[in-house]
Amino acid sequence: MKRFIALVGIFLLSTGLYAGSGHDGEGFNPGHMIFHHLLDDYQWHFATVGDKHISLYLPIIVYSPERGLSIFSSKHLIYNEHYNGYKIERTNLGKPYIVAVDENGNVLDIPVYDFSITRTVFQGILAAILLILIMIPVARAYSRDPYSPPKSLMQRLLEPVILFIRDDVAKPTIGEKHKKFLPYLLTAFFFILTSNLLGLTPFGFNITGNISTTVTLTLFTFIIIHANANKEYWKHIFNTPGVPWWLKFGLPIMPLVEVIGVFSKHIALAVRLFANIFGGHMSMLSILSMIFIFGSMSVIAGLGISPVVVGLLIFLFFLEILVAFIQAYIFTMLSSLFIGMAVQEHH
Repeated sequence: MKRFIALVGIFLLSTGLYAGSGHDGEGFNPGHMIFHHLLDDYQWHFATVGDKHISLYLPIIVYSPERGLSIFSSKHLIYNEHYNGYKIERTNLGKPYIVAVDENGNVLDIPVYDFSITRTVFQGILAAILLILIMIPVARAYSRDPYSPPKSLMQRLLEPVILFIRDDVAKPTIGEKHKKFLPYLLTAFFFILTSNLLGLTPFGFNITGNISTTVTLTLFTFIIIHANANKEYWKHIFNTPGVPWWLKFGLPIMPLVEVIGVFSKHIALAVRLFANIFGGHMSMLSILSMIFIFGSMSVIAGLGISPVVVGLLIFLFFLEILVAFIQAYIFTMLSSLFIGMAVQEHH
């Protein structure tokens, strides 16, 4: 174990020394490194060997009312200042976005609608394909003989989790109607869990650390709730029982409070998942930056701090695995709870 930590530390230090030298001689920038790994991008960068960048260049898909639809590889924009009338600009944190330019590269004030396959979208597709490849054989095995004990390893691993979501999450919170919403709850749980775990792989990008992903997941929960809500749910919002009439109809304070509550709890659902995953990865990258910073000062300082940093990273890595399961469970549990509040008959 000690040899493993030492080898990993030396490897990270060598990487840090390379990063510390910088492409422009300005030294290592921890903020740039952290946000480069956390924010979305139009390429999937794996490694840098010398001056060569090993990346997967994703497709750029943009539409402008004045120029129409344009589809091309992001490699053209990454290695050129501008291409086909477009170029990549970046925010202060480093998040990229596409703007229209003229022949000289000057930004034009025309609308550009970006439908590109970014790193977040691509890994979301990978997570969905992986789930399909895993779940379809398991579903077929149960459809052939639903009462037989699990035969494959994947069945043995998934059955306790599926039963847990059904018996300890869906049934207690939704009640008799839980079967109708169980497919969505299982899909949300396994998609979030798979995405979280993929984000912990060496070249993975955690899409649940992107607020757009968590907002989209929460939007599905919001639509399902309000498409199936019963009259008691709507009555509680717009005609709250036990509240004076003037608070409901004279000064509509209570309906306003209830409507705000509907949106705020879904906003909290999205932000909770995003903040925990994003914060965990930022913590790991911040600690990793210590090797780069000390290594840029001197090789001895870098070697001295490496075992400490690697030890902390190993601890945080296993902690992040636990967080991956917990956050998938919390999102599913709260979604199930909100659905139950909307569909259960109140007595």
